[in-house]
Amino acid sequence: MIDRSRGTALIADTGRGNEAAILNAALEAFGNSGFNGASMRDVARGAGTSLSNLYNYFPSKSRLLAEVLRHANAELYARVVRAVEDAGDAASPRMRDAVRAYVGFVVDHQVAMLVSASEVRYLQGPDRERLVAERDDTQSLIEQIVAQGVESGEFRTPYPADAARSILSLCAAIATWYRPDGRLSRGQLAEQHARYALALVEAPLPRHD
Repeated sequence: MIDRSRGTALIADTGRGNEAAILNAALEAFGNSGFNGASMRDVARGAGTSLSNLYNYFPSKSRLLAEVLRHANAELYARVVRAVEDAGDAASPRMRDAVRAYVGFVVDHQVAMLVSASEVRYLQGPDRERLVAERDDTQSLIEQIVAQGVESGEFRTPYPADAARSILSLCAAIATWYRPDGRLSRGQLAEQHARYALALVEAPLPRHD
């Protein structure tokens, strides 16, 4: 069983009163009970606010889920973008640092990753379309790095699109089995998956001491 009590708050502050507390409480409720099992009353209780005040912020549970997942996607994308920008121009260090950043997010916000994977099916219409577009931004960034590496000769994979998808799946899957008390530290896990990613694109691997 995954310990859902660990990890840092996904939303630190939004500048709108109780909104951050409500969103973090919603994430916890969806993580514990799923979209169908969690109630707006559960969220209000977790946020330390009234049900009527909760509805002042979010008119429905689906809107609440959409906003939680929007924040999760935005934080993941921002971390990966920062890592890539700081990694320099070559594809290999960009891929390595992108994967490290992705894994760091999964470890820090494991419940958010699990909710993103399992509860997105309950979103419909524009909310779902926006979420898919935001997820595509992160996927596109990884695909661009793979394409860059193939073009430069750093990556030798003949399957760049499949390699990019595999890297993303590999990182996201950590949320299903990671344990804070496991044998690998956060940094070790990130480094291990960075090596996996470089292996998938058939890049030269750094020496492992």
